[in-house]
Amino acid sequence: MKPALTGIRIIDFTRALAGPYCTMLLADMGAEVVKIEMPGAGDDSRSWGPPFVGSESAFFLSINRNKKSIALDLKQEAGRDIALRLIGSADIVVEGSRPGVMKRLGLDYERVRTQQPALIYCSISAFGQTGPYSEKAGYDQVLQGYGGIMGLTGEPDGRPMKVGLAITDLTTAMFAVIGIVTALYHRKLSGRGQYIDTAMLDGQVSWLTYQAQRYWASGQIPARSGSGQGLIVPHQPVETADGFINIAVGNENLWQSFTEVLGLVLLKDDPRFATNPARVENRRALLDILEPIFKAQPSSHWLELFDTAGIPCGPIYTVDQVVADPQVRARDMVSQVSHPAYGAINMLGFPIKFSETPGRSPSAPPTLGEHTEEVLESLGITDGDIKRLRNARVIN
Repeated sequence: MKPALTGIRIIDFTRALAGPYCTMLLADMGAEVVKIEMPGAGDDSRSWGPPFVGSESAFFLSINRNKKSIALDLKQEAGRDIALRLIGSADIVVEGSRPGVMKRLGLDYERVRTQQPALIYCSISAFGQTGPYSEKAGYDQVLQGYGGIMGLTGEPDGRPMKVGLAITDLTTAMFAVIGIVTALYHRKLSGRGQYIDTAMLDGQVSWLTYQAQRYWASGQIPARSGSGQGLIVPHQPVETADGFINIAVGNENLWQSFTEVLGLVLLKDDPRFATNPARVENRRALLDILEPIFKAQPSSHWLELFDTAGIPCGPIYTVDQVVADPQVRARDMVSQVSHPAYGAINMLGFPIKFSETPGRSPSAPPTLGEHTEEVLESLGITDGDIKRLRNARVIN
């Protein structure tokens, strides 16, 4: 059984996080991804450390498996000519420059679409290709503010809080994958490619979902609610005798079970807590009752008790605990690959499980320019021409 995107070639002009994560997911599904990097320096994220494994940053290693790297200087005309030849061999182009950069290089969609009507071309940017902010620079930190995520995250009386991962990049990457796979399906039906414009801000706004609808329905601006769920109670971390656990009492049947497990059946008849809207209204009063109870026993006691009763609960892991968890391991979400320079390294797994077209076995992220000769030879470029390009520093 072959991965679903076997035979699809992607030319990847992206760097940092959103674009590389997008193309890595597509590579995991079988696509051949040719990553274009600047000779000498490569992708910005190669230097984003410490920590490093040898000379490669852990950041770069985390999002560039299953790819080929070609070191190509796009500032030189010969480099741009090779890039056009690569695009001509491709099904998909993914780029992550500020709007206008690819046009100045002569590598934009309008330039190539006439010769390649079946090409799918995806741009990933901070604010999108249109609108008054289109040319603004933006990283995850900035976009979490623009998109409302930081305004919703943090303690009610505290400062706005950034989420612990670069979720604007990761969200945009996943939306780009959805767009690309949808465009491939459209191309299969029509024979035509298309242009895809994905923006980090758009992804964050789309994630507002019930918070935006809550504002429109009530006219009230949703406030920060710490680690709790603003619309369901109790649905949050709770402190135990030796740490914290999560509980999620998401419906009235679970509330009934919850009160019985805790021996607090009288709460079921208390009008302050009889329904979820009432519990939301009286959140503080309910937590004043529950908090000393949870602090009286260790986390293991409560997790066993709630698991037995079928009440959603769980530990709050640190990263080392996540990657050691038996469920994570059983789902092949941690694997080991052999890096050509540094030996065995751990990698995270592919999160989608297919019955007929499984994701490919991971290969190590490439060293800078590792596949330059292989890729150029696939275009019919001779050994003599490769030598001349190297001497001119068009390639590494």
